[in-house]
Amino acid sequence: MNQLGKKGFTLVELLVVIIIIGLLASIVAPKFFGKLDNAKIQTARTQIELISTALDTFRLDTDRFPTTEEGLKVLWTKDKNIKNWNGKYLPKPLKLDPWGTEYYYKFPGKDGNEYTLMSLGADGKLGGEDQEQDISIWN
Repeated sequence: MNQLGKKGFTLVELLVVIIIIGLLASIVAPKFFGKLDNAKIQTARTQIELISTALDTFRLDTDRFPTTEEGLKVLWTKDKNIKNWNGKYLPKPLKLDPWGTEYYYKFPGKDGNEYTLMSLGADGKLGGEDQEQDISIWN
């Protein structure tokens, strides 16, 4: 048999290529995931600003902010018990932050603020640092 017609890669050549791809991925992946985390933080801030504007518009119409019990759902769902409701104040429901946790809303707010509105960050708990840091309308 003639071996000149056979073409292909040896196992060693394939392993070298796989190792090179792995090294490149280990360099690129952290930078990519850092951008992804920053994008989620920016999305949460933008959504919080949108919700805050809707809360201000709700207050202009009804002369009050939603209660904690009413929550944010009154911004997109009419409640017959609310006088002068003139919504929808948001074009679609914004229940969850980019990490899949409900936005935290309390009325009256703390620290002298009218209300507390925030995303609980990547960990979904109050407090935290870096990616787990809470994102508030007031900071």
